[in-house]
Amino acid sequence: MKSIKFETKTLNDSAIQHAAKELRVNKDFIELNVVEEKRSMLGLNKSYVVEAVVDFDVIKDGVEYLKTLLENMEIEATIEAKQLENRQLLFNIEAKENPILIGKNGKTLDAIQMLLKNYINLYVEDFHIVLVDIGGYKAQRKKQLEILATKTAMDVVKSKIETKLSRMNAYERRVIHTKLADWRDVTTESEGDEPNRYVVIKPTRR
Repeated sequence: MKSIKFETKTLNDSAIQHAAKELRVNKDFIELNVVEEKRSMLGLNKSYVVEAVVDFDVIKDGVEYLKTLLENMEIEATIEAKQLENRQLLFNIEAKENPILIGKNGKTLDAIQMLLKNYINLYVEDFHIVLVDIGGYKAQRKKQLEILATKTAMDVVKSKIETKLSRMNAYERRVIHTKLADWRDVTTESEGDEPNRYVVIKPTRR
């Protein structure tokens, strides 16, 4: 959890605003805790050493962010979220307008995921992997990518010729890498520059 310590003469809103500015977060998520109270030699002046802590729940506040985003788009939706291992967060959205939220080739979905990822990681100390799925689109896309990875890898093993897949986003490339991680006869590498990076499946034996 993000936090800073500083000395202040007051415990009012100005101290909270100072902490919010230093931590670069919304002041509504700042909680002040007094660590030490100081007085001058004559006892006339008083100051405080405080710890400002970012009080942010990745699941609850992540869902609230998505709700606000969708309300601004005038879209009603149900949102479910859960925390997976290795600081991974999964948010599932269901709405009548799923196709609109997904967009062509999942581009709108990717944009929503990027917004949520940037928002959450602004408030937390340790980086989180944020995944957003809409109407099961990514789950289905993952199955398709795993089938593609397996089929292409088998062709590469047989032909001994490396194969370049079409450009993919970071999530899609990770699916390919993960699916073939345990294969002994092929290796995978991401090549190219964003947004045109792609996966190359190479034979380990020629």
